[in-house]
Amino acid sequence: MTRPFISLFLLLVTEFLLGQNSVHFEIRSFPGYQPSGSEIFFAGSMNGWNPQDKNFQFSKNDQGFYFLDVKLADGSYPFKITRGGWDKVECTSTGSDVPNRVADISSDTLIVLSIEGWKDHFSSSGLQAKSTADKNVHILDSAFWMPQLHRKRRIWIYLPAGYDTSTISYPVLYMQDGQNIFDNATSYSGEWGVDECIDSMKKKCIVVAVDNGQGKRLNEYCPYNFSLTGIAAGYSSRKGEGKRYVKFLVKTLKPYIDRRYRTLRDKDHTFIAGSSMGGLISMYAVLKFPGVYGAAGVFSPAFWVGPKIFKDIRKKGKRVHSKIFFYAGKKEGDSMVPDMLKAMKEMNETSHSVMTAVIRDEGRHNEQAWRKEFPLFYQWVMN
Repeated sequence: MTRPFISLFLLLVTEFLLGQNSVHFEIRSFPGYQPSGSEIFFAGSMNGWNPQDKNFQFSKNDQGFYFLDVKLADGSYPFKITRGGWDKVECTSTGSDVPNRVADISSDTLIVLSIEGWKDHFSSSGLQAKSTADKNVHILDSAFWMPQLHRKRRIWIYLPAGYDTSTISYPVLYMQDGQNIFDNATSYSGEWGVDECIDSMKKKCIVVAVDNGQGKRLNEYCPYNFSLTGIAAGYSSRKGEGKRYVKFLVKTLKPYIDRRYRTLRDKDHTFIAGSSMGGLISMYAVLKFPGVYGAAGVFSPAFWVGPKIFKDIRKKGKRVHSKIFFYAGKKEGDSMVPDMLKAMKEMNETSHSVMTAVIRDEGRHNEQAWRKEFPLFYQWVMN
């Protein structure tokens, strides 16, 4: 390594480190029924909302407090605390869901946390809230085989009222993070209310919602290999499985749905939507299969995890002739709105797609925001 190169390398490393803040998370209280020896995890925007990420696992200090040290750039980071799964996510002392916590970072920071309750405690006590999914929502399969990924997954389906007694064929909307789409009992932070929304609409469609893979969510929803920064140990490298995931949607799941239900199978009546990492993979699905999807809902897309999406937009965007709905909130982090607008601008330069963007000044990275915007997306796509 030559001396000029070494100097440049050290300068870049120094600039990177100076741009990072030391953030110390410390949990000082738990509910009385806290299981002994629990493993505690941080799940948030910086690690793709993985509820059991070993790189974001808390340790215990000499005082018995759980702590996690990370390095973060300036910005806002939504997160929650879990014990290794969304069925074991934090909640209120009475079992209700809690909104995402938000770490607003602009300097070295100490964040002290208290956990009021754990969701699985109320489930095992019979105190968990009843299902909020309406009668038109069904579990298509609790262990649907995904041959492209060699694993199984629960899949939900919403059939419009009167489906069983009619001969009507319907458009189909494929959605990511199925746990959060219809039911508060399975959501980790409140449901989207998609079933209630479509019940109230004049134009109807079928909705197929695929559960995320929890620990595999980040991999499945990113089509590129990637690295995450922000942990004291350095970098966390991940293998992107998004290309195989979207192939599963198109080659396995869609044919299955089209064979068994009265669907309008053409591109103009096939849609895809998701939020955060689900927004990233929905955008990629339209680029990868422009002849399959006629519309996409790209909510709060995590383009920072897969920045290669911009290269794919420039390379593949010219083949896309679809309707694309973008949404972002200004409280989601400094890069969210600029990244979304960049994607929209580059799509506008390369494709003939019809696009719209909604930006909310107070919008945050959570299900409550996406539930609020879903009716707008649905009406826009269906008109």
